[in-house]
Amino acid sequence: MEQNMERQQLVQEYKQAVVPLLRYLPWLEANRGKPGNTYYEGPESTEHSMKFPVYDSTLISFVKEASQSSLMDRNYSYVYTRNRIKTHEDERKIIGKAELKDWELLRGILSKYVLGGFTKGMLWSQGVQENIFCMVLGRMQKIIEHWDRTFDAR
Repeated sequence: MEQNMERQQLVQEYKQAVVPLLRYLPWLEANRGKPGNTYYEGPESTEHSMKFPVYDSTLISFVKEASQSSLMDRNYSYVYTRNRIKTHEDERKIIGKAELKDWELLRGILSKYVLGGFTKGMLWSQGVQENIFCMVLGRMQKIIEHWDRTFDAR
């Protein structure tokens, strides 16, 4: 009975962290496979001019909100080394099989793309293009729905 109470408490904590991010799920689903950015070229740019990415405002909002959530794991690189995650396909397999006990794996994968994007901007675009953001949020939602019968994301 006590173990069930602890699980419910955990699920409630997870739910509080995930629900605000679920409003971005429709945008992430609509933009899967597309880059989340374009490259700005000034009016006087030449072939030797430096281009820099301009990110979609919805993606920036998502990243900002996610980076401030309790879902972020600053030690996400350990999740990758411990679980021998090397490719996007490895990430997708883990996300697809994840259960409640694998919550830390999902947090680690999400954190790589959100937090890592602050130093490597291409990670935010990859998170959208490779469908990682969408898959992680969708999987988290399914896990919460399974364990919390009162869940309603609306």
